[in-house]
Amino acid sequence: MWEFLRTGGLFMVPLVFISIVGLGFIIDRGLALRWGKVIPPDIEDAVENWQPGRLSQLEKLCREQPSTLSRLILVATDHLSRSREENVDSIQTHARHEVLKLERGLVVLEIVVGIAPLLGLVGAIHGLIGLFANLGDVGVTDHAQLAKGISEALNTTLMGLLVAIPSLTAWSYFNKKVETLAVEMETLCDKFLRRQYQAARKN
Repeated sequence: MWEFLRTGGLFMVPLVFISIVGLGFIIDRGLALRWGKVIPPDIEDAVENWQPGRLSQLEKLCREQPSTLSRLILVATDHLSRSREENVDSIQTHARHEVLKLERGLVVLEIVVGIAPLLGLVGAIHGLIGLFANLGDVGVTDHAQLAKGISEALNTTLMGLLVAIPSLTAWSYFNKKVETLAVEMETLCDKFLRRQYQAARKN
């Protein structure tokens, strides 16, 4: 492994750095976007089975288990004195901020996906330029040495792809997961508001 990195030349240094950064953000988003952390089961069950008259219990549960869904439900309860349309607007405004928090770091993965292969390609071209420059001076006397030089120059290309592929996979997965979580939270908030305002109209 060390020989592979060493023969890649100077461009291996930023590639290794980028790979560490990408791995860090993959781990961070993997922990932050766990379903139970964003939508705790207790809060989800409480909203699903919520009945008018139990508002204080729901608010207490949301404060005891802070999460993205909890904060949205608390926004909804804080604006129950307003019309449903105004309440929905408030929730949507806060939801956009919450989604931005969930997406934090994904832009870094997107940058890694774009930069890593390009750095690998630049490293390979740089290596090949040096190789062929030397050949121009001394000529082709050892084909085995030529093949080895080309192989070493392509190490950075391989490294760039090895960094980009898992980063792209993680970026796509996390983007889809944020979208799924957002839809689920929207559904739960809508269900809560519908029951609450229906009960208010009956009273």
